[in-house]
Amino acid sequence: MSGRRGLAGSRGGLCCLIALSLALVGCATPRPGPPAAPPQPPIPADAGSAPSDLPSPSVLTGWTDEDHLSAFFAYVQSCHVARGEAATRQCARARLIQQTSRPVTPSAARDFLEKGFAVAEVIRSDGSPGLLTAYFAPEYEARGAPDAIFDTPILPRPEGWSRGWVGPERAEIEAGPPPAPPLGWMRAEDLFFLQIQGSGYLTFEDGSKMRAAYAADNGRPFVGIARPMAERGLLPANGTSGEAIRAWLAANRGIEARAITALNPRYIYFAVDPDDGGDPAGAAGVPLPARRAIAIDPAHWAYGDFVWISADGGNLSGARGSYQGLVIALDTGSAIRGPVRADLYMGRGAQAGEEAGTVRHPLRMWRLVPR
Repeated sequence: MSGRRGLAGSRGGLCCLIALSLALVGCATPRPGPPAAPPQPPIPADAGSAPSDLPSPSVLTGWTDEDHLSAFFAYVQSCHVARGEAATRQCARARLIQQTSRPVTPSAARDFLEKGFAVAEVIRSDGSPGLLTAYFAPEYEARGAPDAIFDTPILPRPEGWSRGWVGPERAEIEAGPPPAPPLGWMRAEDLFFLQIQGSGYLTFEDGSKMRAAYAADNGRPFVGIARPMAERGLLPANGTSGEAIRAWLAANRGIEARAITALNPRYIYFAVDPDDGGDPAGAAGVPLPARRAIAIDPAHWAYGDFVWISADGGNLSGARGSYQGLVIALDTGSAIRGPVRADLYMGRGAQAGEEAGTVRHPLRMWRLVPR
């Protein structure tokens, strides 16, 4: 995000920078899951129950290979944010299963999912695939005072800030003296990526660990830098992963790097709290389960929606083959637009970040509609 709200603060940025520069649009029309069928009328998020003609999730390609137990527990931890009578009923049923089964078995979890939900594909108006990207909670070094390397301040929310405020662009903010005492100091490229993710974790020189969370933004739009870097020949077109961009910024720290990051006028301000050792919360206010949470466009989805994603054919260098499985809509982002668009939360730390930066996959999405 240019700061996600929750994990991602203002829900503006994403972790795969090139994907952030893309804005997909389309009209969502649910239809029964595979095999393909003619489009059906839209299913509202607060529908009382699934239409009787919608099939079980068992028809989904790859369903038998899913880790149903992992998906069940991720659902139980977050289903309370979903709205609607049917969603509330299934959430209560799942929690009763968790409380009375010692332990919950994979077969019980699968049975709950197949009996409790129907599946409907969400499609774009032209039928083309959407886009899957990914993000993570970064972990960076920080300092209590500036030095030659850690020379970029982590700024707190400006005094008097309110939602809708439009402030100076990134270049102007970074060119001037800090308007308030900084919360700490970071490498310039690390802070830039922290702002893209919207929150993250900091380790200071005395060993203390803090969570930096989105506190405000400057009201400017997010602009991805991957595409202009490729257009300028700074990186190859298929080599604009997050790690590749960060490495270039680090190698060209100073005037050259700031000229590139200034292409993104959006700026995120932070608040810091002790690190609790868990994952950050998304916009829905629920800690994000790694690889089971997605950021969505709230114009087309609701927090707590249960979703099946299928994404294959990523074209960034280092990309894995595919991503498929059950996830929950728990976050949003300013670059996440359209009905078939999702940002998958990968978890904390460098390994999660390396993988997240390679995700730019054609996407299909199915809504699991509670019965």
